[in-house]
Amino acid sequence: MTDLLPVFKALSDETRLKVIKLLQHGELCVCDIMAAFDMSQSKVSFHLGVLKGAGLVKKRKEGKWMHYTIDDTDYFRRLLILSVMEGLPEDVVKSDRERLHDFLNEKVNATPAAGNCCANNAAVRGNEKRRR
Repeated sequence: MTDLLPVFKALSDETRLKVIKLLQHGELCVCDIMAAFDMSQSKVSFHLGVLKGAGLVKKRKEGKWMHYTIDDTDYFRRLLILSVMEGLPEDVVKSDRERLHDFLNEKVNATPAAGNCCANNAAVRGNEKRRR
């Protein structure tokens, strides 16, 4: 039973549910998720760490950045993830997905900075500082 606690804890937060919903279409870099949620790297990494600790996502490193995907290797967790993806309406992440789409379009047209997954991560941090 103790191995189920981290799973349900991870699924008890709206941000983490929205991360799973965004990841249903494939791998995303931390900077992509930062842009989608207009959230700091530390907050995004915290939520991803909780999801990773629960065995719901897996990561790979590319340069300085981590890339995350849904971890569907465990049957029970896969069923929970599918439930989240099917049960969470698309309109809940509509604005997040629009920001992500805009960011990915800019990223494709930008020249990547050395060691970064995208050239625009400084712009994301700048937008977040202005919000504070």
